[in-house]
Amino acid sequence: MRAASTGADPQDASTLGSFTGGQLRRLGSVAGLSRADVETYAQVLTGALGPVAQRPLSLAPPTRTFLSDDHTPVEFSLSFRRGAAPAMRVLVEPGCGATSLADNGRAGLEAVRTMARRWHFTIDALDELLDLFLPPAPQGPLALWCALELRPGGVPGVKVYLNPAVGGEERSAATVREALRRLGHHRAFDSLPQGSGYPFLALDLGNWTEPRAKVYLRHDNLTAGRAARLSRTDSGLVPTAVEGFFRTAAGPGSDAGGLDGRPAQSCHSFTDPGAERPSGFTLYIPVRDYVRHDGEALARASTVLHHHGMDASVLHRALAALTERRPEDGVGLIAYLALAGQRDQPPRVTAYLSSEAYTVRPPVVETVRQPLSVG
Repeated sequence: MRAASTGADPQDASTLGSFTGGQLRRLGSVAGLSRADVETYAQVLTGALGPVAQRPLSLAPPTRTFLSDDHTPVEFSLSFRRGAAPAMRVLVEPGCGATSLADNGRAGLEAVRTMARRWHFTIDALDELLDLFLPPAPQGPLALWCALELRPGGVPGVKVYLNPAVGGEERSAATVREALRRLGHHRAFDSLPQGSGYPFLALDLGNWTEPRAKVYLRHDNLTAGRAARLSRTDSGLVPTAVEGFFRTAAGPGSDAGGLDGRPAQSCHSFTDPGAERPSGFTLYIPVRDYVRHDGEALARASTVLHHHGMDASVLHRALAALTERRPEDGVGLIAYLALAGQRDQPPRVTAYLSSEAYTVRPPVVETVRQPLSVG
């Protein structure tokens, strides 16, 4: 089932680029970006997609990307902080049209180099890691993803996501350790908690106040109690906040045996090479695997946002900007919910939103249409 487009769109939403570009324009308006900024960023997204931007949606996805459940190579997110407008981001797989993972990585790297030339930033940190993460015969589910934090003024913050399992899952830990060493974080790896795997290593590129190297860990069968003990930061989120977030986002019964479906993830951010501990911590719950439909996911997200003093109505408007379907008519529009803490800054709550350009995953059970309670 194709996802429906919504609202007035300056382009016919019949191609991957026009469909996701239209979503970006509408979502950017919800996030408070100017018309000029959203138009600039929609064009940047189309450029990052490359030739597949012109691919008709009547065809199958260009590749079976790991980025989304329906293989749309684009994901949106809104990051909320108390007393501030939400930050909008878009994640894209620039090499999604490539016929091999090696070509995918090369196309992604060229897209990042193009951005660096356009916005005048260096990618020295990424260049330092190319032999580790873009080898001639890569393995795993991805090569390179690029995320843009869509800031007012038309110049985004740029992040890249790399695959530690590119040389084999069994070498993931060694690859992460070596990457952190090359980046100057000599004690970082030993400060990480135990996990079930290393799905990503990410780098901030360009104009960031404190550029981060971020290590992601997968946690099979995670419980609220164990989630509360994952952070290794000296300050930030207290364990009770993490535990409460886990129980709300994962839902009733999540502690019985832990999350037995899609696993939770944690992220540990490093900014100071001399520090013994991470400067930031984030917990990600794949809420779409623990709800019957997106109405339940929206209710849980709203509860989390209200608890932290944030405006949940923005998220309601964001979902309406992405699709005409009711939340109860599918599951996966809200893919992840995340709670983040960075040193002594207030917590952030992020909702990761699927484009659903190709399909809508049906709800687990048929539900009766009822007013949604958001707590």
